[in-house]
Amino acid sequence: MIVESLLGLSLVLNVSLDTQPPSSPATAWNQLSVRQKEAALLPLVLRATDCIVRKVSADRRYSSDIRPADINGVIVDSISACARPVRAMIDAHDRMYGEGSGEAFLLGPYLDVLPAAVVKQVKVKFKPITRAAPAAAPR
Repeated sequence: MIVESLLGLSLVLNVSLDTQPPSSPATAWNQLSVRQKEAALLPLVLRATDCIVRKVSADRRYSSDIRPADINGVIVDSISACARPVRAMIDAHDRMYGEGSGEAFLLGPYLDVLPAAVVKQVKVKFKPITRAAPAAAPR
């Protein structure tokens, strides 16, 4: 279900946010090592993921005991709300690794780990703070 929804979303994103004419491959990106490309892409991946985490945590359907099947719908809705950072991640991937690679990255490796990453980050960011009882004064 999540793959079909994201595929439809990616098509909408391509049409709605693609305001630039197709560009020729940038030779500067082609000269970077894989490690350099990953380092350049990482902030965009983190920005997109952080946006999705914020949207999921603010969604009224999210709770700490949500079932994995239910969180996928919340994530799909959050991705559409985070269209700009997700599109920036896809476009950067396309520039670095070739046209079409960004969408393949989104629908493949990124989507494979996104649900677990969202659940983990939401729990860490919003973990309730427990206060320890004051220590008894020594007698």
